[in-house]
Amino acid sequence: MNKRIVALDVGDRRIGIAVSDPLGITAQPVETYTRVGYGPDVAHICRIAGQYGTDRILCGLPRNMDGTQGFQAEKVRELAAKLEEAKLTVEYYDERMTTVLAESALLEADMRRENRKKKVDMVAAVMILQSYLDAQAMAAKRAAEAQEDDEASDDGVLEMEDEDGHVVRFYLSASIRYAGEDYVLVSAADDAGDIARDESFIMRSTVDGDGNPCYQSLEDEALIAAVYESYLNQSESM
Repeated sequence: MNKRIVALDVGDRRIGIAVSDPLGITAQPVETYTRVGYGPDVAHICRIAGQYGTDRILCGLPRNMDGTQGFQAEKVRELAAKLEEAKLTVEYYDERMTTVLAESALLEADMRRENRKKKVDMVAAVMILQSYLDAQAMAAKRAAEAQEDDEASDDGVLEMEDEDGHVVRFYLSASIRYAGEDYVLVSAADDAGDIARDESFIMRSTVDGDGNPCYQSLEDEALIAAVYESYLNQSESM
């Protein structure tokens, strides 16, 4: 049986907390915790982890839309370092767009503003964890399929060049149809320059002048969030 994972959406004032089911398939909300200070915060998270019999912590790591890490990411890493000192095992996962999508989901549920403030961090933690679990399940499925086949296969692997001409390998996680156009959700197969392994991106899928498939990065944050929300909705309907 897999060990549960406790996911954190870390903010300056609040921490959204979610937990996986014992099989690591679904993410479930736990609470929104109001921060007091590093000592009490770490003690509270340790109690939550102990309650679910795990030492695995997943921290949402905020990144700018260009993939760089800002000031808030350093704050998350500071708390993570304290958790590691408390003998917890910490992993990170890209949390771009999750707070925006969580707020959108609560608005669609017609939740009052004061209640949204209490719930949005917890819902964001659920989204971070569910995205992580889906990515892990997809990676495990790929590994199982590769093991069944004696011959190495590059299916589902995309190779692209970065701005410096370096070839970066990406796993194709999902194809998404949104507003009449095709997009893909990809995750980096390796660390490459400013790109971290497992870092996720949404790109537009198109073809070049010769009819070969190609992929374009997106700069419009609203479009990225809308395509990602469409992906989540498609995943829920499967």
